Amino acid sequence: MTGIDEGHHDGRRTRRIVVGVSGSLGSLAALHRAVDEARRTDAEVLAVLAWLPQGGEHLYRRAPCPPLLTAWQESAAARLGQALQEAFGGAPAGVPLRARVVRGDAGLVLVRAADRSDDLLAVGAGSGGLLRRGLRPSVTTHCVKHAACPVLAVPKPALQKELEAFHRRNVWHLPGTPAAIH
Repeated sequence: MTGIDEGHHDGRRTRRIVVGVSGSLGSLAALHRAVDEARRTDAEVLAVLAWLPQGGEHLYRRAPCPPLLTAWQESAAARLGQALQEAFGGAPAGVPLRARVVRGDAGLVLVRAADRSDDLLAVGAGSGGLLRRGLRPSVTTHCVKHAACPVLAVPKPALQKELEAFHRRNVWHLPGTPAAIH
């Protein structure tokens, strides 16, 4: 389950909706939106999960371990399968869907996958505050800046917003958390 293939049906090129999937609530919302759009426009969905070795490429190059690399790739494939299972109970009915696991930075992988002008790239709008964005640049921002096709940034679902608000309100009041200990 690696690489990106073209998507031909009956000898003709099919319109694609490429969607970034990580397993997060935001990526599942983007996956649902991509499938809805595919149904509406008679397109196929290409679900892409990008992965990197633990610690990143630089650390892996310093101490390569092919069995670990295989395990990480298999883990990424399992995560993509789990995301499809959680989103649709398997594959969505009535929409051609292909799934790919690709080694690389998510933003770069998605822009490369959605390389045709008639593609649509769907990504979750992401979450995280200023600190998180400073540590890890936004995949959505990278895609919007560099994609050769339109990008659909799907807002995080209401449930995710509620969970984040609940966490912010209550994490400081739970017994045993560092802020609750005086």
